[in-house]
Amino acid sequence: MSQININKVREQFPILHQEVNGKPLVYFDNAATTQKPQVVIDALSGYYSGYNANIHRGIHHLAEKATSAFEASRKSIQEFLNAPSSDEIIFTYGTTDGINLISNTYGRAFLSEGDEIIISTMEHHSNIVPWQMLCEEKGCVLKVIPISDEGELMMDEYHQMLSEKTKIVSVVYASNALGTINPVKEIIDAAHSVGAVAIIDAAQATSHIKIDVQSLDVDFLCFSAHKLYGPTGMGGLFGKRELLEKMPPWRGGGEMIKEVSFDKTTYNEIPYKFEAGTPNIADVVALKTALEYVNELGLENISAYEQELLAYATDRLEAIEGLKIVGKAREKVSVISFVMDGIHPQDIGVLLDQQGIAIRTGHHCTQPLMQRFGIVGTSRASFAVYNTKEEVDLLVEGLAKVKRFLL
Repeated sequence: MSQININKVREQFPILHQEVNGKPLVYFDNAATTQKPQVVIDALSGYYSGYNANIHRGIHHLAEKATSAFEASRKSIQEFLNAPSSDEIIFTYGTTDGINLISNTYGRAFLSEGDEIIISTMEHHSNIVPWQMLCEEKGCVLKVIPISDEGELMMDEYHQMLSEKTKIVSVVYASNALGTINPVKEIIDAAHSVGAVAIIDAAQATSHIKIDVQSLDVDFLCFSAHKLYGPTGMGGLFGKRELLEKMPPWRGGGEMIKEVSFDKTTYNEIPYKFEAGTPNIADVVALKTALEYVNELGLENISAYEQELLAYATDRLEAIEGLKIVGKAREKVSVISFVMDGIHPQDIGVLLDQQGIAIRTGHHCTQPLMQRFGIVGTSRASFAVYNTKEEVDLLVEGLAKVKRFLL
């Protein structure tokens, strides 16, 4: 059993204590975004009410305080991921922005016609489209690792794909649509064996799995704050120093420069050469608070509790006649996607919402994955540390009402 005091945890999330359509809110859309504890909300308002100022360029008290808080957040991400240096942490708008940064800098600079990029069938669109765009521009070839009916990568196929032509392997750590946890260490090591760069989309992993970028030996890793009990609109990119230093900048403007003249511009050192313009200061500051909150609970405790919920919900949902879970990998984060005979996922979502239960329906920005399973989409319940078995029971009761109403 986990060491989480669930009642105490729930008290810390003000949004949970409301009614939706006259019913207590049950929030099972955590794979899309997690809710925020009061301490994170306070950190946001504390910046704006206490030391709102632009960073790095000011010498007055507020600017220095804001800069200190901003850089302290960078340090906290370094420690959270066990990166060698805070210089290897780039602030982004989120995972999508991080992947686009890599494709538009490293990809454009170092890939040529005929080079190969490997992704997987279960990728989010944000780890598909940027590479397709790069392939169209550079004449590269995109290859896709297939998956089994259980929703696991076919690793033998992956190893056979690798060759001296492989330059980038970019895969998701944990699937947002299936919950599958991929064997990323094996994937990274195999990529390195042919000289390829390994990129990990950790958007769905950071709130469930302890990540050590040095142990993984990953070249780049991207994540989003809003899936980690932090604010929307910001995230982080870890990159190995030797790669970041040789990559060209992407966006031009203030902060990413050393000297500017009309004849020539010289660029700043890492990480600043990738952070043009005024950043999302308040949300960066609040991410540090979110990481402190997660560390206080302990990722091991969070994961253990979520696995209890996952096992309980899996058993209860599988007992519903006509319901099929999509994605039965041996290792999963707390995500369950399912379909029900004769009922469209959108109808399930609408009718559950009328009962105060929030789930996600549709293709989950993984349309190729849905095509692999021959479905238009799924209903997805995803659990966080503040959810309860009693809420799972309400979901099961809600689905019974949906069946009675529609069948």
